[in-house]
Amino acid sequence: MGYAEDDYLMISGIQHFKFCRRQWALIHIEQQWEENVHTVVGELMHKRAHDPELVQKRKGLIVARALPVASREMGVSGVCDIVEFQQNEDGIRLYGHRGLYSIYPIEYKKGKPKLTDEDRLQLAAQAMCLEEMFSAGVPEGAVFYGETRRRETVKITQELRQEVKDCFREMHGYYERRYTPKVKWSKACNACSLKEICIPKLGKAVSVKSYIARMLEEKET
Repeated sequence: MGYAEDDYLMISGIQHFKFCRRQWALIHIEQQWEENVHTVVGELMHKRAHDPELVQKRKGLIVARALPVASREMGVSGVCDIVEFQQNEDGIRLYGHRGLYSIYPIEYKKGKPKLTDEDRLQLAAQAMCLEEMFSAGVPEGAVFYGETRRRETVKITQELRQEVKDCFREMHGYYERRYTPKVKWSKACNACSLKEICIPKLGKAVSVKSYIARMLEEKET
């Protein structure tokens, strides 16, 4: 059956969700957001990639920027930073273009490759949307990192695909219930743009009252 368009979630949210379920809920359910140096740099980098009027064409290659994608099956939508359509005998036909083309999504990130899967999951979700839209396989893509200035190839494995589906299913469940998970503090909280809203260390406090009292005491000393 699939989801109605009004119920679609943002593809980019899977990165927030994998990093921290509470962060995702604060942003996407409670509509909370704060900028920090990491989010500002990331936004500037994406603005350079997102020029929907710019479609580059050269022999055997078409480069589309800010390409809208969606999946009715997963109930998500978003924008691919860049999608390269590479001429390939085993590819698909594109309206208005001669020949056959394979599909290669590229996601832009400001930092360097991570040990965790947030970036790979977001790219895999984009690939799965492209597969549904074009009725074609997308076995591979890449994440371009601003710090290293290199593309990191990502194989869209069955394991990644299943985790994408599982994440979106859980996200839809939270969204329908308007449920925000409780705090689970970790060292990663220190770099989160929402730490002043989330107050992660409050999860270890006895109560809100005692937490506020302690903060006031610290300011006075």
